[in-house]
Amino acid sequence: MAKKGQTFNQYTDEFKLAAVQEYMKGSSSDRRVAEKLDIRNCTQLKVWVRKWLNGEAFKVRSVKTTTPPTGRPRTIFNTVEEERDYLKAQVDYLKKRYPNLVKEKHQANEINMK
Repeated sequence: MAKKGQTFNQYTDEFKLAAVQEYMKGSSSDRRVAEKLDIRNCTQLKVWVRKWLNGEAFKVRSVKTTTPPTGRPRTIFNTVEEERDYLKAQVDYLKKRYPNLVKEKHQANEINMK
């Protein structure tokens, strides 16, 4: 993930090809080739070599598959009344499931009314 203020180097396809060919000669390691050509990280050179060996274009990024959202699916209602009925059903279910959480009406309200 990019950090604030980070700058990115952009390399031309010719530069990438030259770097890959330099590495493929086998005279030096990927780290030394990266240092020699001022490539920020030797991992970048490895990615270019892998793409070159697979016959892929250098600019093509691998497509990451998105994971489906987790959690319960969102409910979409057409009207406010449908949403109200849905929420009432949820409350009724919870009242039946956990009856001890439902607060009883206090007798104090009836005494004050007299």
